[in-house]
Amino acid sequence: MLPFEITTKSEEETLQWAKTFAKTLKIGDAIAFYGNLGAGKTLITRGICQALNYSGTVCSPTYTILHEYPNDPPIFHLDLYRLESNSDLEEVGLSHCLESNGITLIEWAERLENRIGITHTVHIEILNDNYRKIIVQEKNPEQP
Repeated sequence: MLPFEITTKSEEETLQWAKTFAKTLKIGDAIAFYGNLGAGKTLITRGICQALNYSGTVCSPTYTILHEYPNDPPIFHLDLYRLESNSDLEEVGLSHCLESNGITLIEWAERLENRIGITHTVHIEILNDNYRKIIVQEKNPEQP
């Protein structure tokens, strides 16, 4: 049951956890990732995509802001790091992602300012070079 907390001890363990977490997701879910640079947001996204049978390359869309991975279900991967807090999120296609029949993964979700439509939050804390504390919470997608 959520909220859920785990400490992983390596990149491989974090990747395996992400694959397990992905099995709990359903079409329409939107996951907001929080964590410092190097915390593992993209690594977890990669694990989720692998578990959802996407076989292409998964890298952070820092400069393009949005990658849409052709998959069943489609996967939308956003990285909001370069956006200013008052940026127009509709311009980058956020509504399209959230209203689709896919799964949306959002790195640097701090830029969302409590956006309606998020179903899960994943907070990643760097404990040392290898250890990560991961806290997952489920949100009501109708509530900010």
